[in-house]
Amino acid sequence: MRKPIFIILSLITLFLGCNEEDKTEKEIAKLDVEVSISRFDQEFASAKPNDLQKLRKKYPYLFPAPDSVWVKKMQDTLQIEIMHEVGQKFQNLDPEAIQLKDFYKHVKYYFPKYKVPKVITVTNDVDYNNRIILADSLMFIGLDNYLGMEHKFYGGIQKYISQGMDRRFIVSDVASTFANSAVPKPRDRTFLAQVIYYGKELYLKDKLLPKATDAVKIGYEEEELNWAKANEEPIWRNFIEQEYLYSTDNDLVKRFLEPAPFSKFGLELDQESPGRLGRYIGWQIVNAFMENNELTLVQLMPVSAEEIFKKSNYKPKK
Repeated sequence: MRKPIFIILSLITLFLGCNEEDKTEKEIAKLDVEVSISRFDQEFASAKPNDLQKLRKKYPYLFPAPDSVWVKKMQDTLQIEIMHEVGQKFQNLDPEAIQLKDFYKHVKYYFPKYKVPKVITVTNDVDYNNRIILADSLMFIGLDNYLGMEHKFYGGIQKYISQGMDRRFIVSDVASTFANSAVPKPRDRTFLAQVIYYGKELYLKDKLLPKATDAVKIGYEEEELNWAKANEEPIWRNFIEQEYLYSTDNDLVKRFLEPAPFSKFGLELDQESPGRLGRYIGWQIVNAFMENNELTLVQLMPVSAEEIFKKSNYKPKK
């Protein structure tokens, strides 16, 4: 009799949880949030040298250099090509505007004091390490970093990087930039602390981007996410058996947390694995913790990695 009762209780819990989520989403939908997107990339692409003073007045924070530098940029053939490609790909940002408004409604719900920044789209010479820059009340999006992984500009960029240089990742990257400022940095140098830190970031994205797929949130292709799911138990077992959790060896960060073509277990299966699997594991630990403990999203942020780990009762399915 225990099994049917357990199933019924599980279904009731699931039903109540879904109802609570629906209620929350309805409350979020009612919030009034204004998102302003300024297309500096378009304005500069169509500007002439005598328009620079007008642009400098409108965007003073973008013009620390003298006009001669900008005139040279206007005439540079590579810059002209970049601006053309961006103009073709992003004739409008209507889909992103809708997604950003929904994202910031969720931010406002969970972080009421947060001030929504003004969004400005630019080109930044395909500086993919700085695709999104948040500076006080301004956020810059380098659109030339989102032309699609097969774009000719990305020919010399490794695939594990270029696969994230697609339009569908823009708002997820915005969310990552916000999460980076909202999640406290690890209190210690242990591998576990780093893993939980990224787990918090991804859990935060779960709440702020409920319509995004898990693959987009973590920056995987679907097959990479499926690999991580299918191998979660042996990944975790490897971390435990190798006694990685409380190690302060920075090499573990490079092997399992930093962007890479694959994770480095030192096994034959390495080439099959996606990179950043430590982040995926951290995500699952934080998920388990929040399922077993009644905390708000804001209350979760300062909780230590050790407490999250111990109270999560995390155990991946075999």
